[in-house]
Parts: sequence; C-alpha cells; structure tokens
Amino acid sequence: MIKSHGFTLIEVLIAILVLALGLLGMAGLQATALRNNVSAYNRSQATELAYDLADRVRANIAGLNTYTTVLPTSATAQSDCLTVSTTCTAADMAQNDLYEWNSNLTTTLPGGTGTISVSSGVYTITINWDDNRDGSVNSSDPNFQTTFRL
Repeated sequence: MIKSHGFTLIEVLIAILVLALGLLGMAGLQATALRNNVSAYNRSQATELAYDLADRVRANIAGLNTYTTVLPTSATAQSDCLTVSTTCTAADMAQNDLYEWNSNLTTTLPGGTGTISVSSGVYTITINWDDNRDGSVNSSDPNFQTTFRL
C-alpha cells in the first residue's frame, strides 16, 4: 500500500496558484483595456474640438486674421458677443470663439492645448494633450491635427 497523505493538499495549492496567475493576467488586460478606452475617448474629443473650431472659422470669414494672430491661450471673453448684439465685431467674435474653444479644450482634455495656423491658404488646427498623464505634454503624447481650406 502506497501512502499519499497530503497529496490532495499539494494539488489544491497548485490549482490555486494557477488560478491566481490567470486572474492577475485578467486584471492586467482589464487595466490595459481601460487605458486604451480613455485614450480613444480623448482622441474623439480632440477630433470634435478641432472640427468645432474649423466650423467657427468658416462661419466668421470676416474675422480670419484674428483666428491666426491671437493665441487661444491669450484670447479673452468678449461680453458684447455673448448675446445677440450689434456691437460684436467679426474680430470680437473670433476672439470670443478662441476663448470658448480654449476653455473647452482645457476642461475636456487632460493638459489640453491647441493652436491654429495658416500657410498658403491652408489652415491647420493642432491639439495636444497629456494622454499618459505624466504631468507634461511631450512627444510621447499623441496629438490631433486637421487641415482645411476656405
């Protein structure tokens, strides 16, 4: 007769170890999936914000110069453009658009920044954000860029 006392205990311990390793792997997959979902959400928000500014520029062709000469971070709210008003000029509306766009950018995207530039009649909107949340927007973070002509 062969003694096998404790053999089932070793089997149970090995089964628990295999199960624990499998669950750790699943937790890692879940964390990666969550990180990728947040990144995809941020990219779709950046796309929406870029198209929003492009539409604002198209709607205010008279204020084109202001969109490319005033930095979005230095634009100020124009109180005469907050309601239907006859005193809101095209330049005021452009500056107000940049102010609202920059406010949306900084509240929607982590570390969100954006610029608009023009070269040879082609307007380029670039949006950067801190996707990896390391505290700085750098080359390891993605950006979104769109171009359009008027």
